[in-house]
Amino acid sequence: MNAPKKNNLTRHIIIGMVLGLVVGGSLNLVAPEGFIREFLVDGFFFVIGAIFIASLKLLVVPLVFVSLVCGTAALNDIRKLGRVGVKTVGLYLATTAVAITLALVAAIVIGPGIGFELRTEAVFEPKPAPPLTEVLISLFPTNPVQAMAEGNMLQIIVFAILFGLAMVLAGEPGQRLHSLFKDANDVIMKLVFILMQFAPYGVFCLIAKTFAIEGFGAILPLAKYFFLVLFVLLLHATGTYMLILKLLGRLNPIRFFKNMRTVHVFAFSTASSNATIPVTMSAVENRMGVSNSIASFTVPLGATINMDGTAIMQGVATVFIAQAYGIDMAATDYLMVVLTATLASVGTAGVPGVGLIMLAMVLNQVGLPVEGIGLIIGVDRLLDMVRTAVNVTGDATVTCVVAKSEGQIDEETFNADA
Repeated sequence: MNAPKKNNLTRHIIIGMVLGLVVGGSLNLVAPEGFIREFLVDGFFFVIGAIFIASLKLLVVPLVFVSLVCGTAALNDIRKLGRVGVKTVGLYLATTAVAITLALVAAIVIGPGIGFELRTEAVFEPKPAPPLTEVLISLFPTNPVQAMAEGNMLQIIVFAILFGLAMVLAGEPGQRLHSLFKDANDVIMKLVFILMQFAPYGVFCLIAKTFAIEGFGAILPLAKYFFLVLFVLLLHATGTYMLILKLLGRLNPIRFFKNMRTVHVFAFSTASSNATIPVTMSAVENRMGVSNSIASFTVPLGATINMDGTAIMQGVATVFIAQAYGIDMAATDYLMVVLTATLASVGTAGVPGVGLIMLAMVLNQVGLPVEGIGLIIGVDRLLDMVRTAVNVTGDATVTCVVAKSEGQIDEETFNADA
């Protein structure tokens, strides 16, 4: 009886997204400013969209903490947790390396920056990226309450794992507390269900506002760069992930993507992997049959460190900026881009504006002008929506593959009609 409801919700969310594209694009053409712009775009659409995003973020910290504590306590085996962690981080780093390599090869072949008329007024001032030592130290919270208040996902993950392990080692008191956390987790998942009923309206307002402001005209000056990034994003999502699912997970990629429809729309409309965590976890557990003990670890970690979509943007943008400035890159420079972007996907986790900060790090590493980032800012917001959808697809792919390797996935649920 639940399947039709799920199908109807997905259909309504997709309808909301399409209507948002049409309405927003139309407003950008016929009413770029004036009363309609102020009342609808800056008023109604902005308020409803902001409330929807705030509601999603409201669930992220309690969901990640409670779910991860439950998952860690349910493992009952510290060695298994270590095994799952190695597999997860290894796959995330591997897919990021593949993503940046695909992007570099495609950009070198197509040459999006060749013949580009450099706009000298383009300026970008990057925030300084934290050193690796600071990143490693900051993994461990000095105040877990402060970490939750600030939404520091890596610190929340570390504290939740330690708390779950302590529950396992505490024996009977830990089992009683585990029961309480399981009840809390069920309540939070019910909150996710309630929020999703309002998703079509939130998605409509978010998409309409974005395209009313940006418009499709922003794409034209950078069409070659824009569509190349878009092509590599889709290639990675439908190529790399499909191969991983088929070869490593022995799972049906087509069924996987059908189960991910709602998650893709959420990620596209919010452009935030963290805000999409509740929806991603709901999909991998309820539609794909992944055990909570796996999903509660891999999904939040992926939303924090797995940035394949961002890595693709970095690869294409690096070659584009080099070509636009007429700078030749050596083979060692390309290898350095792959290495820096892959490691930076972990090293800059939790830093606001992480995509452009990571790109600034990469450009500095290979001696390219950082102010070149100003060339692509105009279309970055639109591409950010797509690359977020790719990022969450990677999170779910690795989650399913790791769960399959641990025997923690119900394949009947995975293959059921969504």
